[in-house]
Amino acid sequence: MRSGGVAHIAGVFEHPRREIPDRTLAEIHAEVAAGALADAGLGFEDVDGFLCDSMAPGWSPLSMAEYLGLDHLSYFESTESGGSSYLQHVGHAAAAIAAGTCRVALITLAGTPRSDRGRVAGRGTEGPETGFEWLWGFTGPVSQYALVAQRHMFEFGTTSEQLAWVKVAASRHAKHNPHAFLPQEVTVEEVLESRLICDPLHLLDCCVVTDGGGAVVVVSPEVARALPRQTVEVLGHGETAKHTRNGRADLITTGAVRSGPLAFAEAGVTPRDIDYASIYDSFTITVVVTIEDLGFCEKGRGGAFVADGALEAPHGRLPFNTDGGGLCNNHPGNRGGMTKIIEAVRQLRGEAHPALQVPDCELALVHGTGGSLATRSGAATLILGRPAA
Repeated sequence: MRSGGVAHIAGVFEHPRREIPDRTLAEIHAEVAAGALADAGLGFEDVDGFLCDSMAPGWSPLSMAEYLGLDHLSYFESTESGGSSYLQHVGHAAAAIAAGTCRVALITLAGTPRSDRGRVAGRGTEGPETGFEWLWGFTGPVSQYALVAQRHMFEFGTTSEQLAWVKVAASRHAKHNPHAFLPQEVTVEEVLESRLICDPLHLLDCCVVTDGGGAVVVVSPEVARALPRQTVEVLGHGETAKHTRNGRADLITTGAVRSGPLAFAEAGVTPRDIDYASIYDSFTITVVVTIEDLGFCEKGRGGAFVADGALEAPHGRLPFNTDGGGLCNNHPGNRGGMTKIIEAVRQLRGEAHPALQVPDCELALVHGTGGSLATRSGAATLILGRPAA
């Protein structure tokens, strides 16, 4: 029995380009916002809620509200948890709508890390942990995710071949996406033969670095009923933060162990009910441990679960990331949560590529990860559903 949605996703839009050197961040925000509102059958004048991350230019929502001409906002925020931010934004927008604070919430993302390569960037504010961790070689995300993979292999016997199956499934989906950054299908052997980046992760175990953006429009049930476009219900939402507990780190457990059950309980469904999953895939190991912690398989069995095409659409055990995901399609601004939501909406609307459309797709799970699994990360899970006819 579903609990029923208090809000609907009425419009989505993914920027079609993967390298955008001729646009400012504000212009990309505006392009994706216009695309999502047009998809919903709404205009900027209808928006009374606005959410973006802290990387948006200027004073984030304040500057962007002015740039987008949003003149009558009654709700705005810039919750920041890296790649999981946009799933939290959907949950927060749904809560604001349920409370009567707003009726039409616009969520936008834009980033240009590919075009910004070589430019001098600020290091940002150092955390209180920096002096204790960086001297041991924690110099970037890949070193921290490699540590998770090493520990998972030590604890459970997971192999590099099993991790490679995640990339293979993503590549077999990406070949159907004309906008995918890496549309070439690859084999397990090609993943293993790619350049070692940080043992045991190879180049093809890592996500792409792309410019881009996306937007989502969340509306009240009353607004949804008045729109001609098919909408998607927000049935469940959960979020949490995971950290090292001052050095007592658990490398192989993610925040999905908390955010997943919260979302499933709110929606009134279980992992067995899910038809399609958008799983954050910054690295292949991210998918394996997240699937375990969401309850799709026993802890430690993720490697065996993803092998031999289990993640491939339309008939795999758990069809995932049918746009090619962050491993092949798009990872705009080094933040993949937004595109995970967009592809789940496509599946529920029956608008995924015909070769990859999951038959009778009624329930989708979306999971986002932000930060680093090895140290401190955000986790957010959404359960989305196709409204009853």
